[in-house]
Amino acid sequence: MKIRTLIASVALALTTIVSGAQANDPAKLNDLQIAHVAYTADNIDIRYAHLALAISTNPQIHAFARTMIRDHEAVNTQALALLKKLNANPQDNFLSKQLTANSHKLVDKMSKLRGKAFDKFYANNELAYHKAVNGLVANAFIPNIENAEVKALFKVGLKIFKVHEKHAEMMVKGLK
Repeated sequence: MKIRTLIASVALALTTIVSGAQANDPAKLNDLQIAHVAYTADNIDIRYAHLALAISTNPQIHAFARTMIRDHEAVNTQALALLKKLNANPQDNFLSKQLTANSHKLVDKMSKLRGKAFDKFYANNELAYHKAVNGLVANAFIPNIENAEVKALFKVGLKIFKVHEKHAEMMVKGLK
């Protein structure tokens, strides 16, 4: 029963992110604010992956976590290089702050779990997180990014992260 409560908490946190984003309208963020949201979201997923490597003993979870670290770090490296090329700095905003605040709560919850309870929570969180972020990127960010190079990077990133979403979905099914 505890895992259901924790999964409900993850769903509530993600709903808060999405509804909070709608109240402040992520479509109105500028390119530099959008870049910061994406960078923040990547770093959060990297943090979750490091936690999974530290806590889980499941080889499937470890493989997924290593993929998250590799891919999200690669996209962040590309994003930082592009910002340097454009001589621009990402801008903190309501959404990046909200993502960070919610991630601290989830890390606290996940840190207390062990074994199958952790694995299920991590897998479900990854699936929900990728669905929420991918939806935000596809529906609010990409259509509103003005810089062609930034938009191209987001399109490439979205393709990668949709694969992550499918991988997370398979992982969730495999852990039932």
